[in-house]
Amino acid sequence: QVQLVESGGGSVQTGGSLRLSCAASGYTYSMGWFRQAPGKEREGVAAIKTGGGCTVYADSVKGRFTISQDNTKTLYLQMNSLKPEDTALYYCAADNSVACNLSPHNYNYWGQGTQVTVSS
Repeated sequence: QVQLVESGGGSVQTGGSLRLSCAASGYTYSMGWFRQAPGKEREGVAAIKTGGGCTVYADSVKGRFTISQDNTKTLYLQMNSLKPEDTALYYCAADNSVACNLSPHNYNYWGQGTQVTVSS
């Protein structure tokens, strides 16, 4: 069983930065960050294959966000140049079979979410 615990959300102004963390226990083949704004569907932000090999980003965050993972499997999302449209509840997710995929339907394990609010 995989358990995921996010931290690092908060409130910043436009152009600011935040770093999200996700502590993982259990086997994971791929991990990713997703977000859901009020009234919108959950969308993939970035994903990475555990141990390296591939990363993938949503077009809306390319060049601004960086996904990484350390040797304890803790997942990070460095978010720079934040915009008001980045405001959402951010989730960490993990899967045991699909690598570097941004579709929420392919992930079986989810954290509780951490709120990111960007004000103009």
